[in-house]
Amino acid sequence: MSIHFKGKYGPMLIAEIGGNHEGDAVYARELTKLAIQSNVDVIKYQIYSGSKLVNKKIAPERTQHFKNFELDQEIHIELAQLCLKNNIAYSASIWDETIIDWIDPYLSFYKIGSGDLTAYPLLEKIAQKQKPIVLSTGLSSLEEIREAVKYIESINSFYKKCNNLAILQCTSLYPNADEDVNLNVIKTLTDTFKNPIGYSDHTTGTDALRVAYSMGAKILEFHFTDTIENKTFRDHFVSLTPLDVKNLIENIRLINRLQGSNDKIPLQKEIDTNHLKSFRRGVYPTRDIKKGEVISVNDITILRPNCGIDARDFNRVPSKVAKNDIPKLSKLSWDMFVDEQKKC
Repeated sequence: MSIHFKGKYGPMLIAEIGGNHEGDAVYARELTKLAIQSNVDVIKYQIYSGSKLVNKKIAPERTQHFKNFELDQEIHIELAQLCLKNNIAYSASIWDETIIDWIDPYLSFYKIGSGDLTAYPLLEKIAQKQKPIVLSTGLSSLEEIREAVKYIESINSFYKKCNNLAILQCTSLYPNADEDVNLNVIKTLTDTFKNPIGYSDHTTGTDALRVAYSMGAKILEFHFTDTIENKTFRDHFVSLTPLDVKNLIENIRLINRLQGSNDKIPLQKEIDTNHLKSFRRGVYPTRDIKKGEVISVNDITILRPNCGIDARDFNRVPSKVAKNDIPKLSKLSWDMFVDEQKKC
């Protein structure tokens, strides 16, 4: 299976519901339906078992947190089917290798969260499935990203084809302060890897997402919720609401219009306004020139509009000889002169 990381509006928009359902299946369905109505390209969840994710002896409270946020296998499959039924791609971060086989039929691609970039045994199991991977890079150095990409490619040459593995700039803070977003890393990753590069967002609002897209991000991943009112779980506060997604899409459309074409040519609209003539300059005499006089550089200037001799040919005019009288500021043409050499 191969995928082009491209969305309906340009970038692939991934709405990460993640753990925002807080273990409530009814709420998970509601959030999924809202995300579908928001017209994103992909809806993504996190699938895990608390006891297989965290060492309960060392971090019992963290283990219990994830257990509280678990959804049953049947619910995850139901949510996946709901997305696919509505022509929205479904994906998930898989944090337990025993889950891979039963969710794989529904996945368009696998998402590797930032915390699992170095979880090589899990990367190996996922790479063996030969489906596209999106790799988040929070917490990582550039060298660690290189090593992870190299490792995934070593497991399956499928990932040597650049469109089968995408890389996201990400900062694993909730929320990101503006100075911690580091969107310039998008350029660093683009210069370093042949793979599609995107951005995974943990800020508040849509500013970082809009700027990331304008800087070349092919994928925009953001957390998604219905509202941040009366919430306590941290991810809600770095999430977009349906209205936020609507505004983001409108801004993406605006960016697309502003970016326009890669071809640098005069637009037909520019031509139709006659600006090629009225904005550019031509060569004009600064005094009355008599028949037979040799024109010097002090006898001419460049002025708008560009009528007659183009300003780019200014240096060809000096040394020319006037065939006839030429009034000051007259439009010039080459047939008004004879060469000094011919005159002699």
